[in-house]
Amino acid sequence: MADKAREERLIVETGIDKRIADMIEPVLEDIGFKLVRVMLSGQNGLTLQIMAERFDGTMTVEDCEAVSKAVSPVLDVEDPIDRAYHLEVSSPGIDRPMVRKSDFYRWKGHLLKCETSVIVEGRKRFRGRIIEADADNFTLLRDGVAYGEPNEVTIPFSALSDAKLVLTDDLIRDALKADKLAKEKAANENEDDSGVESDAEEN
Repeated sequence: MADKAREERLIVETGIDKRIADMIEPVLEDIGFKLVRVMLSGQNGLTLQIMAERFDGTMTVEDCEAVSKAVSPVLDVEDPIDRAYHLEVSSPGIDRPMVRKSDFYRWKGHLLKCETSVIVEGRKRFRGRIIEADADNFTLLRDGVAYGEPNEVTIPFSALSDAKLVLTDDLIRDALKADKLAKEKAANENEDDSGVESDAEEN
């Protein structure tokens, strides 16, 4: 898990959002979570949105509460926001932002829309299915290709400025299946742990 904790995000914040992300990311990793995104917005007054998930990709309501309790003291002490704000902790959702290379491996086969910071194959915006991902690039089978344009495009991770999964029936099905498997695995691990403890008590 320590290796996963150190996987750098491809897409990071700027300005105050970055300051907050730098403060809370180590706190999240210490309690078993990965930071997905930090965003301070002026909606409903001032809202600080922290998007996070467990290393297995799950995030329950209880997990959101745990993250909120862990980061609140840090934010209180560091006081990066000079006005009153509302803290909102959430999961990335099914149509999630893609911020790490592992996101692209995990959701291979699904529809993505993304933007690049430099022109790739004559454009900066793309939409298509992830068909390949390696250490440096990912390849999309493009959606709605204009006449004369290539069906596939390979985009360097270093050029990425924004990426998000597109909500489809396939994605909903696979996300629910992955969530169920992760919860079953966690439940089995908890049973194993409690079994070890009960044996120790009997002896």
